[in-house]
Amino acid sequence: MVRVPVPVAALNRFRPSRSRRASRALPTLELAAQARPWGRALGLTAVVLIGAWLGLLIVGNVRAQVGPMNTTMTLRPSLDGGTKINVSPLGALTLDSHVAPVRLDVNVDQLDPVRSQALVDHPERLSGLQEEVARDVEHGTLDLAVRSGVAVVSGATALGLAVYRRPRRALAAGGLALALLTASGATAYATWNPKSVLEPRFSGLLSSAPSLVGNARSIVTEFDVYQKELARLVTNVTKLYDVTSTLPAYQPDPSTIRVLHVSDIHLNPASWKIIASLVKQYDVNVIVDSGDTMDHGTAAENAFLDPIAELGVPYVWVRGNHDSPVTQRYLERMKNVRVLDDGRAETVAGLRFAGIGDPQFTPDRAVRPGGDAAERLAGDRLASALRDQRAAGRPVDVAIAHEPAAARETDGEVPLVLAGHLHHEETEVMRYGTRLRLEGSTGGSGLRAVEHKYPAPIEASILYFDRDTRRLQAWDAIKLGGLGLTTAEVSRHLPEENQPGATPGPTAPSVTPSGRSTTSGP
Repeated sequence: MVRVPVPVAALNRFRPSRSRRASRALPTLELAAQARPWGRALGLTAVVLIGAWLGLLIVGNVRAQVGPMNTTMTLRPSLDGGTKINVSPLGALTLDSHVAPVRLDVNVDQLDPVRSQALVDHPERLSGLQEEVARDVEHGTLDLAVRSGVAVVSGATALGLAVYRRPRRALAAGGLALALLTASGATAYATWNPKSVLEPRFSGLLSSAPSLVGNARSIVTEFDVYQKELARLVTNVTKLYDVTSTLPAYQPDPSTIRVLHVSDIHLNPASWKIIASLVKQYDVNVIVDSGDTMDHGTAAENAFLDPIAELGVPYVWVRGNHDSPVTQRYLERMKNVRVLDDGRAETVAGLRFAGIGDPQFTPDRAVRPGGDAAERLAGDRLASALRDQRAAGRPVDVAIAHEPAAARETDGEVPLVLAGHLHHEETEVMRYGTRLRLEGSTGGSGLRAVEHKYPAPIEASILYFDRDTRRLQAWDAIKLGGLGLTTAEVSRHLPEENQPGATPGPTAPSVTPSGRSTTSGP
C-alpha cells in the first residue's frame, strides 16, 4: 500500500468549521425548543382532565339527607351542564339549571323510615317540610363543592406524580385542576337559571305521572321561589315512595280544560293506543287533530279511523294534505268527531275552535307550483272567518290548520293557532301576538319512520286552558321513542305571561285601523 501525504490545508477545505457546524445545528435546536412547550401543555392538560375526572368518579360524591330521603349528590363532567335528579326505579327529572362543563346529579337512594314515620305521626310538620328540604339541599351542595374540590386536586396531583414523577409538575397539575373547577363553578353561578324548575323533563316511569308535574293553575301560583320548588319536587317524589313506588292517580284541576293535540298520525295503528292512554292519564276533555291522519286518503284506509269512536271524548279534526274528501266524509259520520273546514267554528268542551282543511291533496308528497300561495289563501279565508266570529260576539279561542303557512295568516286574529305538517314540535309567538304551536308526528311519521338513520319520535301535547278566561296556561310536550325504542319524556312549558313575576297575559285581540288585529293588556 502506498500512502500519499495530503496537506492539512487541503483537508480543511472539505472539513466544515466549528462555526459553520454550530450555525447548521442551531435551527434544529430552535425548532425543538418551540415544539416542546406545546407538547408539555397538551400532556399536562390531559393529565389534569383525566385525573380530575377520576377524582370525581372515586370520591367526588356526598351522601346527604334531604327531608325524609337519603340522597347522593355528585358532580359529573358534562358538555351541557344542568341538573339531573335520578329517582330509581321510576326514572329521572332533568333541569336546564346552568350551562357549564359540570352536571349536578342527585340520586334518591332510599326513604328514611324513621323520619317518614315522624311525618305520619305529626302531620303538622308538613308545613315546615319545604324549608327543611331547602336547608338540606343547601348544606349538601356546600359539602359537595368542598369535597369535589379536594377530589379533583387529589386526582390530578396523584396522576401527575405517577406520570411525571416530579413533585413540582404534580403540584402544577393539582393547581390547574382546582382553577378549572373554580372556573366551572363561576360559570355555573353566572348562568344559573332558577326558573328551570318550571320546565322539567321527565323520563322513565315518571313521564306517566302527570300529578308530579302539577296542574296549570298551581304551577303558576305556587312556583315562585326556586328553593321551594326544588323542595316541592323532592316532596312529591317522597309521596311516590310512601305508596311503595305506585304512581299516584292524576287529580285534575276542575278550573282547567285539558286539550290533547295530535297530528300527522300517518296510518300508524299504535297511535290509537297511545292517544287512548293519554286521554285516560290526563283526563283529557277534547282531542285536536291537525291533519294527515291518513297516508293516501283512499276508501280502503277508512277502517283505520274506527278507533276514534271509542276514545270517549270529542275529536276535533281538520284535513291535511294526505287526507282526501273521502276521508273527511267518513269522519263526518262519527258522532264524537267535529270536522272543521272553510273557517267553520264550534264550541267543544268549553272552548271555541275554528279550522280549515288543507287546500292541497298530495299523498305522493309532490310539490305543486303555487302550493304556498294556495296555503296562504286558505289562511286568509280562516282569518276572515275569525273576524266574522268576533264581530258576531263569539270570538274563537283556538284556530286549527294543517300547514304552518296557512296558520301564520291568522296572526293577530286569535290567541292560539295549532298546526302540524313539519313532523317536529315548535312554538312561536308571531308578530301580532298570536301563539303558533306546531305538533310533531303522533304516528312517528307512520310508514316513513324507517326512512332516516334514527326513527322519528312519537309526539303529542297536553294543552292546559283556564276555564274562565279560555287562555292557554301551560302545555306538556310528550315525546316517546320511535320505532323499536322505549324512551319517554315529558317537558313542562309556560307562556311568557305566566312566568313568575310577569305582567298579566293578553286579552282578546282587537282590530287596528289597518284591519290587522293586535293584542292588548287588561
